[in-house]
Amino acid sequence: MQIGLALVITIVSACCLNLGYLIEHGAASKLPPLTLRRPIASVKLLLKNKRWLLGFAIEAVGWGLYVLALALAPLSIVQAAAAGGIGILAVMVSRITHVPLSRVERIGVVVSVGGLALLGASLVGGHEEGSTPHAAWVASWLIGSVACAALVVRLLPPLIGGGPAWGIAAGIFFAAGDVATKMTVSGGSTWLIFLACLIASYAIGTFALQAGFQRSSALVTAGLATLLTNALPIVAGMTIFEELTISGWSGVIRVIAFVAVVVGAVMLSARTKAAEIAAAVEEEEESLRPGFA
Repeated sequence: MQIGLALVITIVSACCLNLGYLIEHGAASKLPPLTLRRPIASVKLLLKNKRWLLGFAIEAVGWGLYVLALALAPLSIVQAAAAGGIGILAVMVSRITHVPLSRVERIGVVVSVGGLALLGASLVGGHEEGSTPHAAWVASWLIGSVACAALVVRLLPPLIGGGPAWGIAAGIFFAAGDVATKMTVSGGSTWLIFLACLIASYAIGTFALQAGFQRSSALVTAGLATLLTNALPIVAGMTIFEELTISGWSGVIRVIAFVAVVVGAVMLSARTKAAEIAAAVEEEEESLRPGFA
């Protein structure tokens, strides 16, 4: 009964989160460029925008419901239920903004949702209550997340585009926040430390998401963030929280599922990179035209 309630709450949470993302994208994409070099000025730009604040408020409600679900069920199970988040986002993008999805994006959504659904199916009946890991293991996970996010923002924009790179970084930070949240609601002597970690992770992840919104579509940026926000905590649940055992056919299915998630993510970012290249070529051509006049 408790697990079932947690799953219902998680689905409602996913709807609120993705609606919030979509509203935030509409606001952030029209603001001046946000940059980590001027964090205070960038935050002021966001807080002065009423539409962005509305989206953030809806997102906050979704996050609150997510925390409630985590208090009722294991981390890996909650994340598996949230796997349909990117599908919800895709429907919202096409219905609300009336922007048609490209064939590659549609296939990417199907592959990603399929992979996450397969992962969710492999969790049925195969989870345990898990245990509260040593704080040092969780701290190592969080530090590694920060390092990976920094490398993504530094190295990936030339390869996949700025929007997808910032979306991936946001997903990594949100996933770190989810892991810290689970430690916080689990209690223990270190809950206050992890409370600070979750606040920092979600704050930086939110900023990264807005930076991605300024560089790409809502589906690509928030879609990639959602994929990683779902997948990485499941890995944490399987490893440091010991909620799952990786063996037999279920282990093979989980590996296939994660591969599908990665492939779907690559497909979601493909059109954005192509669009950036086309825009750069067009800009260069425009700059050369006066010289030929």
